[in-house]
Amino acid sequence: MNSYSRFSSKKLLHYLKIALTGRDTDFTKGSIRKAIFMLAIPMILEMMMESVFALVDIIYLSRVSVNAVATVGLTESVITLLYAVAIGLSMAATAVIARRVGEKNLKGARETAVQAIMIGTVISVVIGIIGVIYPREILTFMGGEPDLIEEGFGYTRILIGGNITIFLLFLINAIFRGAGDASIAMWALALSNGLNIILDPIFIFGFGPVPAYGVEGAAIATTIGRGTAVVFQLWLLFFGWSRIRLKISDWVLRTKVMWNLVKVSLGGIGQFLIGTSSWVVLMRIMSEFGSEVLAGYTISIRVMMFTMMPSWGMSNAAATLVGQNLGANQPDRAEKSVWKTGKYNAYFMLTVSLVYLLFARYIIGWFSEDPDVVKYGSLSLQVVAAGYIFYAYGMVVTQAFNGAGDTRTPTIINFFCFWLFQLPFAYLAALVLDWGPVGVYVGITLAETLIAVMALIWFKKGRWKTVKV
Repeated sequence: MNSYSRFSSKKLLHYLKIALTGRDTDFTKGSIRKAIFMLAIPMILEMMMESVFALVDIIYLSRVSVNAVATVGLTESVITLLYAVAIGLSMAATAVIARRVGEKNLKGARETAVQAIMIGTVISVVIGIIGVIYPREILTFMGGEPDLIEEGFGYTRILIGGNITIFLLFLINAIFRGAGDASIAMWALALSNGLNIILDPIFIFGFGPVPAYGVEGAAIATTIGRGTAVVFQLWLLFFGWSRIRLKISDWVLRTKVMWNLVKVSLGGIGQFLIGTSSWVVLMRIMSEFGSEVLAGYTISIRVMMFTMMPSWGMSNAAATLVGQNLGANQPDRAEKSVWKTGKYNAYFMLTVSLVYLLFARYIIGWFSEDPDVVKYGSLSLQVVAAGYIFYAYGMVVTQAFNGAGDTRTPTIINFFCFWLFQLPFAYLAALVLDWGPVGVYVGITLAETLIAVMALIWFKKGRWKTVKV
């Protein structure tokens, strides 16, 4: 028994080392459990580090003012529209590249990577120009009060104006994940996150020759951190150890490859635009209840994102496994990978939900001492976390569809659950029936649970196995 335990520990440490260092691994054969572990560990760490961005900003900005925290909430709700485009294109890149790697077609994977970066750059430049010119108008549209707008428009201008760093960070990491090089994506986020943690207090509160920029300083620090990580990613694409090694000769416009990416990404973009536009409307409803409620809601969402990100990491592992195994003509192995990943994700999310239900006020109290902020933030945390075990399967199965290139199915599900159910419910409950913020919280929980149920029913039909990309 002891010798077996020692053997298992050694084996686990061996696999962990491989997962973190990114050694070349074929995920289309061997143990499915091992494949999930090898992909999920770096992806979980990557997603957790992405969420640390949000938490670090909130920790520091909560010491500036309630308006500073609320500004982050309003700006982030608008930036989620950008995330929709970035994630939709990233899903397409992951699906197509994973399929090409499964087919052992690395040339096709390189061509896809280059076209994805070209598309992303053009889109982010256009959005950046809008952010630089109209930051006050954006915050006004989102319902920000006049004093909030004057304090926070610089944050909005810098973050949206420099959105190319967000876009390319998402997109290039998706390229690495599709190739099975999840550890590279993780290290890029580690660099970005580390710089953000160091620079945040310097630019927010001032240090030496650097003046105190307040809430605007958080945007400066985040943009520098992400921008540095993008330079690192590009260096790895050309000179690193990824399966995808780009050359100058690869940077040619290939309309057929680009159009294929666009077709696959349209479903993903639509899928996330539906979800994120719904998010914007929910934030607009919440703004009706004042800055304290809005700040509490923003903090709770940031806290939840911290634990949602590991779950997304496991879901992304499922997407890569589905794409590569379908490319290798192994649909049954792809399906088994999804069910196993969903089970592990459910264990994790159930544990997190219990922590939130029991310690919500204490957790929100880390970020604010305002009693109203703590009250509404903890209530949000408890109500939304009540459905976590459903979200676990919903996220994995949705990403499985996306990994197969079937972005249409999750789009239909999101349209029904978010626009036809969540938004009408939240509006009626919060503003017509006078439930207040609780109406929004309940609407989120019910909609996410419905998404999980519908996704599981559709997944069992198996049509995703026949999608060609």
